[in-house]
Amino acid sequence: MAAGDLQERRHDAVRAWTSFVEHGDRAEPLVRPEILTSWTRSVAAISPDVTEAPLADEGETTALWQGSPLQQAVERVESELRRTCEDGDLVMAVTDAETRILWTYGGRVMRRKAETVNFVAGGRWDDLSVGTNALDLANRLDHPSMVFSAEHYAPIVHNWVCWAAPVHDPVTGAQLGVLDLSTTWDRTHPIGLATARVLARLIETAMPHSAHHPTSVLGETTHDPGLVMTLLGTAETRLDGQRLLLNRRQTEVLALLAMHPEGLSLEQLHALVYGDQAVTFSTLKAEVSHLRSALGGQLSSRPYRLMMPVATDVEHVLGLLRRGHVGAAVDAYGGDLLPGTNSPALGELADYVAVALREALLADPQPDAVVRYSELAPYDSEVIEVCLARLAGQPHPAVPLLKGRLAVARG
Repeated sequence: MAAGDLQERRHDAVRAWTSFVEHGDRAEPLVRPEILTSWTRSVAAISPDVTEAPLADEGETTALWQGSPLQQAVERVESELRRTCEDGDLVMAVTDAETRILWTYGGRVMRRKAETVNFVAGGRWDDLSVGTNALDLANRLDHPSMVFSAEHYAPIVHNWVCWAAPVHDPVTGAQLGVLDLSTTWDRTHPIGLATARVLARLIETAMPHSAHHPTSVLGETTHDPGLVMTLLGTAETRLDGQRLLLNRRQTEVLALLAMHPEGLSLEQLHALVYGDQAVTFSTLKAEVSHLRSALGGQLSSRPYRLMMPVATDVEHVLGLLRRGHVGAAVDAYGGDLLPGTNSPALGELADYVAVALREALLADPQPDAVVRYSELAPYDSEVIEVCLARLAGQPHPAVPLLKGRLAVARG
C-alpha cells in the first residue's frame, strides 16, 4: 500500500481505538467485528497500560517444546523460516494452542523490539493476557488473521502489524497453535497474510507423521469442498468441483479476497483492484454482488470475506519454493499470474511469484526444470546459461534443448 494510504489507515485505527477506550460502544462502526469482540474481551481483563506480555514458567515452556511434533517440524524447515525473517526483517513466532510462544526468531531490528514486550519463548499472547493481537485471533477463531497498528488493544504494539495462521496436525486436524509474522505497521504488505498461511502449511507438511502422506497440498484441497483457483497462466475457478463462469474483473476480485482471508473493506478492495483508476464504488459492488450469487452467498460483507475453504496455485507454488522443491514448483507454475492485469496488488504479487521462481532456478538450475521453465519464458537466456555452465560439458538429454532455446533467446 502507498505510504499515504497506510498513514490514513493507521490514523483511522488510532481514532477507533481511542473512541473505544474513552467511550466504549462508539467504536462499533469503525472496526472489524472480530477486533471489537476482542477489544471487549481485553478491556474486561487487562489495562491498556500493560507494558509487556506475562511470561509462563520457563521450565514448563521448555518441556512443552522439547521433543514435540511442532519442534521437530520447525527444526526441519528452520532454515526457510529464518531466511524469511532475515530477508524481510520480520519476527516470527510459533505458539501452542493456548497462544503461549514456544519458538521465535527475528531479524536484527524486530528481534530487539520483540524482546522489549516479551514476544519471546514463554510469552503469553492470548488477548486476556496482553490484549487483542493476531496470534490470539488466529488461535481462537481457527482462521488466518491480521491485526494492524492500533487494532491491537495494547499500545505497546500499536507500531506493529501482525499476520498469523493456525497450524494443524495434518492427520488428526487438531489445532496445535499458530505461526505469526510481525513487523512495523509502515511495512504492511498485501501478501503478508498469504505468506503466514504458506509458512504454517510448510510446518504442517514437515510434521513427523506427515512423511507418510506425501500428496501435494493443492492436490489434497482440490478434492475437498471449497474454492480452488488457478491463477498462474490460464485462469480457472472451481467451487466444490464445478467450474464458475466469471469475467476477468470478477476473477481478480475473487483472487484478492482469497489472498486476504481476514477480509477487506469496500475501500481497501477498491484500492487493490483499481488503484488510481476512476472507477466508482458502485461498479465494484456490482462485481461483488455477482460473485456472492455465484458462490451461493458464501461471501460476507463489512468486511468482504470468503466463508469457505480456499486454495490457490499461487500459494501452492510458493509453498513448494519455500520447501526447496524447485522442480515441482516449475511443474505447478503455469505462467504469469493473470497476465495483463491492471490491478496494482495482483501485478505486484505476479512479480513476486515470477521473481521467486526465477531466483530459485538460478540458485538450483535443475536441467529438466530449466527446460520446462524455458517453455514459459523462452527469452530468459540467463537461467539457461547458468544451467549449461553448471553442467559444464557433461552429457545430459536436456543440453541440446537448452542450447536450442538459448539460440532463440539470443535472436
